[in-house]
Order: sequence, then C-alpha cells, then structure tokens
Amino acid sequence: MGSVDAAQGAAGAPPVEPRPAKDDLSPVYEPKTRPYRRYVSTYALASVAFSLLWGAVLTVLLPLQVQNLEFARIFGPDSGVDLTALNNLSGQVASGAVTPSAEQQQQLDLLAQFNSSRAAGLSLVTSVGVVVGMVLSPIIGTLSDLTRTKWGRRTPYIAAGAVVGAAGITLMPLAPNLFFLVLAWSVIQVAGNAQGPLVATVADRVPKERLGSVSAVTGVVVYFAAILGAVVAGALFAAIGLASYYPFAVTLLLLTVPLLFLARDRSSKHLPRGKIRIGTIFASFIVALRDRDYRWAWISKVLLWTGFGIGTTYSIYMLQSYITPALSAAEAAQMSPLLQVVALPATMLGMAGSGKLSDKLHRRKPFVIAAAVIIALGFIVPWVWPSLPAMFIQAAMGGLGLGVFLVVDQALFIDLLPDPEAAGRDLGMSSVGQNLGNAIAPVTAGTAVALVGGSYGIVWPIAFIIVIISGLLVLPIRRAR
Repeated sequence: MGSVDAAQGAAGAPPVEPRPAKDDLSPVYEPKTRPYRRYVSTYALASVAFSLLWGAVLTVLLPLQVQNLEFARIFGPDSGVDLTALNNLSGQVASGAVTPSAEQQQQLDLLAQFNSSRAAGLSLVTSVGVVVGMVLSPIIGTLSDLTRTKWGRRTPYIAAGAVVGAAGITLMPLAPNLFFLVLAWSVIQVAGNAQGPLVATVADRVPKERLGSVSAVTGVVVYFAAILGAVVAGALFAAIGLASYYPFAVTLLLLTVPLLFLARDRSSKHLPRGKIRIGTIFASFIVALRDRDYRWAWISKVLLWTGFGIGTTYSIYMLQSYITPALSAAEAAQMSPLLQVVALPATMLGMAGSGKLSDKLHRRKPFVIAAAVIIALGFIVPWVWPSLPAMFIQAAMGGLGLGVFLVVDQALFIDLLPDPEAAGRDLGMSSVGQNLGNAIAPVTAGTAVALVGGSYGIVWPIAFIIVIISGLLVLPIRRAR
C-alpha cells in the first residue's frame, strides 16, 4: 500500500476499497495494433463530441443569448437602439472627439449598465455550471472506479453523459431568463463530467510511454473540434438564431456511439465489490491533494485556467465594446470563431511538438512554464493596442501556449497519479482544477469590469499576472522533471 494510502488510514479517512488485480482490468493495448488504433480513434471521436459543444456554446451561443436577455431587460425589447453605433459613440466620447447630448448621455449610461450586466450575467451562468461540474467530477470519477457492470467501469458514465448532455442542449434555447439558463447549462455540465471516466480510459488502456503522443493526437483533434463548433455556431446563429443549439445535441449522441461499441470496456462484474461509502466519495476531493507534487500541479492548473479564462471569457463582447471600430453582434458572432481559426495552426504545432518532445526528453515542467509565458505575453498585445489585429495576435499566441499546455498537462497528471489503481478518482480531481479555474475566471473578470464601470480592458493585466504565477508553481514538483 502506497504512502498516500497510509496517510489516508492514519488520518482516519474511510478505508481504501479492495484493488482488482491488474489482469482483471481493461487491457493495456500494444502500440501499433488494430485494437490500439481503434481505441485511439474512437476515444478521439467521443472527446470531439463535447468539444464541439463547448466551442459552439461558450464562444458564440451562450454569450449572445445572455446579451439578448440583458439587452431586452435594460433597453427594452423594442427600444430600437443600435448597439454598434452606441459603442462607437462611447469610444468617440472617451477620446474627447465628441461631446454627447443629454439624450446621448442617457443612452451611454444605459450602455455602461448593459456592459456590466451582460458580463455579470455570463459570469453567473458559466460559473454556476462550472461549480456543479467541479463538485461532481471527482465523485463521478470515484464511482466509475467502483462500478461493476457487464459494460465495464467507464462505459455507463460515458453513455449517460451523452444522453443527459443532449437533453440539456435542447433546453438551452427555451430559457426565458438567466435563472432557467443557469439550470439548463448546469444539466450540460453534469453530463460533461462523463469526460472524467472517458479520460480515465487513457490511463486504463494506453502504455505509459505513449501517454504524451496519444494526448497530442487527440488534443489536436479536440481543439480543432472546438474551433469547428464555434465557426458552425456563428454561421448557424445568423441563419436560425438560438435553434443553432439543436444540431449539437444530435452530434453529441452520434459521436459517442463508436467508442461504446467498437472499443468496448471489459465487464467489471467479476471484480472485487467494494461498498460505495459516502466517506469514500467525499475523500475523492482530498486524497490526491495530500500528495505534495500532485497538489503543486493542481494549483498551477487552477491558476492557468483562471488567467486564460479571464482573458478569453468576454471575447465576443470585446469585439463589440472594446476594440475600435466596434463590431455589430452579427459581425462579432462570425468574427469570434475566426480568432480561434487563426490560433489553430499555432495550437496544432504546440500540441504535436510538445507531446513527442516531452516523451523523448522525459520532461514536463519546462513545457508548462513555456506555455504559461507564451499565453501571458499574448495578453499584453490587446492591452496596449485595442484593435481587431491585436485580438488576432493574442488568439494565436494563446493558441500556441494552450496547445503546449493541454498535451503536457494531461501527461503530467498521469505521471503524478498518487494511486494508479484509482485513476478515475484522481484524474477527476485534475478536472476539478480546470473547472475551478473556469469558475473563478468569469467571476473575477465580471467583478473587475463592474468596478471600472463596464470597461473590458482591465482583464488583460489581471490575466497576465495570474498566468505567469501559474507557470512558476510547477517548479517545486519533484517526481516530474
């Protein structure tokens, strides 16, 4: 029994469940074999299913839906206010080129209120959903470790996630206000936690020396899917509005099926049956964090996703209310995905190069630090140059840094697993790090924007500082180089 287990027993935590023999678990595939290739391809497809959704909803559909709800609430549903013209007027007033009339000043005051309220509204919806996911992720991971069915340990959660996620997507366009929008998005976040057991299949089935390479291959596909989802959503929104949600519900179901049937998990019914104790469930939040190295990596991950989220949460609003000249909502809906398209080549380069090189050098920390520095420097560009070209430069630099990080981060956490036989639990806790960062980011950004009267420029220096700190926090890790 490892040191973590001993510490757990000494602390009076619930006893560790009996470990199944290694031969009883799903097989670790031999590289370059047909089963290995089939697994990697179907795993990538299942990962793509939710990535398409995240790209479409978080980049385009959700911000615009929140904006529509808040615009109607503040200006009135039939106000006839031209938001683009009002944003351009705000820029002219701020530069001293125009002195507003009393009527224009009243509209500008409403604009400042609107800018703060839509930022706060988007922060509320995304943060509540992420917190739901953060709480459930290690719980679902622990349950998958202990599940005994003829379909295996991970499959029931992956299948249920696709079905529940599709149901949640169909509810999104029906939300009449932020309260119902929060509920629908929370349902989707619950479903998204099926990705914890999905990622655990990598630890179950992929040889250790191939972890970085598999993460790179699937990471490239997944990132491309998020961009594709955003581009498709932008085009669909111009044509069918919020009905754009529905095609993504169908896609989520279709792309999950191949993994369930073509790369089946072994039955787990014959494995030792441990009781699912409440104490064991709650212990899933703290067991991995007792490990010193895992804890440093986790805190670093929280901060990186916090900083990255602060700098990217309001991209579609930045295009309408920060850069000069301002874009319309329709233009921003189509331009925002293009920021990610521009980032794609750099991201693919970062993913492909970092995965293989990290495996070859047996090093993870230098790549995490480099990723943080690249992302942070990208935030400086639009801070000093509030323009559309600066937004594209920032997106490309952020894409390169994130590409490096996504690949090496997953490999780093698998390297640092305190208990390899509880991979679902501990990788679920790793997902909590990303979820926590994603929850903190919009709240921090929204608060900052509100404090400065609706101006979005404040997010860039805050994001820069947090991301730099995140890179430095991997230095104390000892079990990874």
